[in-house]
Formats: sequence, C-alpha cells, structure tokens
Amino acid sequence: MTSWNHVNIVLRLADIVIEVLDAREIAASRQKALEEKVRRLGKKLLYVIAKCDLVPKEAVEQAAHQLQPSVFISSTEKWGTTILKKKILELSKGEKVIIGVVGYPNVGKSSLINALAGRHAARVSPESGFTKGMQRIRVSPKILLLDTPGVFPREERAKEGLESSRYVKLGAVDYGKLRDPETAALQLLSEEKERIQKHYQLREEEPEEILEALAKKFKKVRKGGFPDSETAARLLLKEWQAGKIR
Repeated sequence: MTSWNHVNIVLRLADIVIEVLDAREIAASRQKALEEKVRRLGKKLLYVIAKCDLVPKEAVEQAAHQLQPSVFISSTEKWGTTILKKKILELSKGEKVIIGVVGYPNVGKSSLINALAGRHAARVSPESGFTKGMQRIRVSPKILLLDTPGVFPREERAKEGLESSRYVKLGAVDYGKLRDPETAALQLLSEEKERIQKHYQLREEEPEEILEALAKKFKKVRKGGFPDSETAARLLLKEWQAGKIR
C-alpha cells in the first residue's frame, strides 16, 4: 500500500484532520490540495503550527490569526499540548473523536503525537520518512489519533523535484540524501542570510563566501588549505533541519 493510500484511508476514517505545519515555513508547509480534499469529505481541519520555539512568538501569533482554527505548539519545549487537547474536545463537542494527522515528511507529526500521548507512542527520527504506515495511538478515552507517513502532493513533486529549496528547508528531504548539497546550501544562504550570519557570527555577505567561512569554522578543509564546501554545506543543512539555527 502506498503512502497516499494510507493518507486517503485516514481522511475517510477521521472526524478531524490535523495538518502539521513548520513554524519557520508556514505557507510552504501547507498542502492546499490535501486541505481541499479534507473539506470535500466534510471533515473538520485543524492547523497545528509546530516548532514554534524556533521563531519569534509575534510571527507565529500573526500566522495563527490567518489560519483558523489553529494552535501553535513546541513538542520539545512542551508548549501548547494542553491547549491543543482542549481545542480538539471543543471541535468534537466533547464526544469521542478520531483525529487524522497529516503533513510533509519530517514536519513534526510524530513529535506532536508523542507530546499529546505523553509517551513515545509514535516512533521519532530525524530522518525524513521514518513513519512507514498508519499507526493508531490512544491519547485519552475520547481521543484516538491516526498517524500517516509524510507525503508530497504528486503534481507538486513532479513540478518542483525533491531537491527543491522548499523541501530542503522544511526538512522533508533529508540533508544526507541530497545529491547536490552545495546548491541547496547556497539557496538556503540566499534566503536566510541574516539568520545564518547571526547564528554563526559571520560577516561575509555573498552566499559562496559564507559557505567557505563556514567550512573553516567547522574545520572542514581539503588538502592545500581549500575549504571543503560540500561537507560544510551538509553540516549547515543538518543544523538547519535539526532546528539549531533559530
């Protein structure tokens, strides 16, 4: 059974569908076609903005006002899980409810489920695509979660390709599996230059210069003293995807 078959089964079974979004890339982590399918099926859609400890609170609150209903959480900091449970019970009017959890690979679905369940109910891994099939997790006597593998919209995947900057920034494509990490890192540096400069305390301006400076900072140098930009690129992407660059 394919990942999308699992997702379609969950959409049919669920009363409420949670779409997990990355607080750093809220718009980019939405799947509009999936949202429309949820609405066509007559199911309630709840946006959960995860990893909110990685961005300023004001930015998340502004985004949350535009996406309703929505809750923002941080599974690592244990923020927002009680509010999320209350929102679920509010939407279900206190009745027993089945919740489907969907989103891109590695967007934070399994961490969200573990935070809600209060235990390691869903397997968690920094490697994208770790959850292979649907899992059932009992959160409370009234709340049952159905987890799904992270998926890419078919049309979007064909158009953009799996190594697009958007997927890399979301962590939907694991940094270790990229064929061209330098191009991905340079694109990230172009889009997030100030944040990366501040984090690593660098003054270089051009993406290529920043990447070379990072290679030296990481002590990744080839023979002859030349910066190992490819290894530096992977390390930069690794730290970005792990949420170390706030």
